[in-house]
Amino acid sequence: MIFEHLIKENKEAFLSKVEEICKYLSIDPDWLMLVMWFETARTFRADIVNPISGATGLIQIMPKTAQSLGTTTEALKNMSNVEQLDYVKRYLAPYAGKMKNWLDVYLAVFYPVLIGKPDSTVIDREIVARQNPVFDLNKDLKIHKYEIRQALQKSIPNEYKHLFE
Repeated sequence: MIFEHLIKENKEAFLSKVEEICKYLSIDPDWLMLVMWFETARTFRADIVNPISGATGLIQIMPKTAQSLGTTTEALKNMSNVEQLDYVKRYLAPYAGKMKNWLDVYLAVFYPVLIGKPDSTVIDREIVARQNPVFDLNKDLKIHKYEIRQALQKSIPNEYKHLFE
């Protein structure tokens, strides 16, 4: 599995649970690993918190989303990486069967309405562009789905790029 060398705690249990979740969701485990790698600033730390939004953990769950999942970001921050995967699964479960590729898995976390939409689809919300400048490649304060794909592909280490073309 990609990035497994970065898992510092509970490595075997973590990777096993990722496999189990991905089988349930019918997605490639590398797709979920990419999302967690990107969302945790390449650390896989379950306790990582975005200082601006308060988003927490492996897939950067927002405070209101955590409540809808029956927890809090504070509780998520204090969970082990393996425990937090239960909430990753719970969050992604509604998208099971809809995620057909790696970008769909990322979009389920970042902006689910884009799943299955054409690459030309635009997030025409300036606040989203300002909070996620990494995706606004042409700096027009709009994010096109293709810009998200390109930004993610650009960030992937060379040894894994062939998996995400």
